[in-house]
Amino acid sequence: MSQQLPTLEEIRRAPKVLLHDHLDGGLRPGTIVDLARETGYDGLPTTDPDALRTWFREASDSGSLERYLETFDHTVGVMQTREALVRVAAECAEDLAADGVVYAEVRYAPEQHTERGLSLEEVIEAVLEGFRIGSEGRGIKVGTLLTAMRHQARSMEIAELAVRYRDVGVAGFDIAGAEAGYPPTRHLDAFEYLQRENAHFTIHAGEAFGLPSIWQAIQWCGADRLGHGVRIIDDIAVSGDGEPKLGRLAAYVRDKRIPLEMCPTSNLQTGAAPSIAEHPIGLLRRLSFRVTVNTDNRLMSGTTVSEEFAKLVEAFGYDWDDLQWFTVNAMKSAFLPFDDRLALINGVIKPGFARLKWQA
Repeated sequence: MSQQLPTLEEIRRAPKVLLHDHLDGGLRPGTIVDLARETGYDGLPTTDPDALRTWFREASDSGSLERYLETFDHTVGVMQTREALVRVAAECAEDLAADGVVYAEVRYAPEQHTERGLSLEEVIEAVLEGFRIGSEGRGIKVGTLLTAMRHQARSMEIAELAVRYRDVGVAGFDIAGAEAGYPPTRHLDAFEYLQRENAHFTIHAGEAFGLPSIWQAIQWCGADRLGHGVRIIDDIAVSGDGEPKLGRLAAYVRDKRIPLEMCPTSNLQTGAAPSIAEHPIGLLRRLSFRVTVNTDNRLMSGTTVSEEFAKLVEAFGYDWDDLQWFTVNAMKSAFLPFDDRLALINGVIKPGFARLKWQA
């Protein structure tokens, strides 16, 4: 008897893991309006929450990089006080838990939230407090990734803070921003420091820029994971009969089980993939790369982890076993101690999927 494919509502009940989600890309529109009023931020295109949600989505789908970046001007613009950061982080945890996420790593750049006088430490502590509040009693654990910006020169400072706060909720370090012209090797001192300190880090690579970005992130900087990494597909040649041949870099990424933090809807918006059905995730999953499924920016993409999974089910016919495979991949790749990862895989994820498969 053929098994019915998972529906969106069923997927929402599945225990999920999220590794690539930006705090400033997931605010509730109503919260943006409230915080703009409370902080005196007057740059919003509209103060109607529903219209604002639509504006964010349309600006992100416009194909204009300028309009897409403008969306973050508004979210970051209202996240400049301790109270705002606590609220945004708490609501983030609540929203993820409501979507069935049991473990998440949410990233943000502390240096972007100091315009009103907060120190980097005060920013970090406010976000940690918000996640503590929002996670309490909701069956979710949230770790943070401290992000440094590629075009700035504060990566060592942020890396040191990631190490300082790693025992109280900071799971690791990230670097983000425009790839072209700002290679990760510009921040080599920070990555070498993190390796000396036995700290975890991921690098945005292989999204807007190609294979050289991925190669540098892995071979020069030693990244544990690749943020997006979608352009690894450029190192896989598919013959006329559909037989794939991996290049040296793609083979290395697969052989070393380097996790790929894929964000399907976001990749469409940035032009990294033409459609969900043509997204490289289909081939990469078939070739058993360490693929994970993520949201990137839930507000801008109008998405959740469950909705990302549902789109992949529709495009590729994935069943419960496929969704569990993606989820276990993500949990294996999380910046958590081994025992904690194993406990979630064997105690929460596998039993949760088994129940859903049985009910189906």
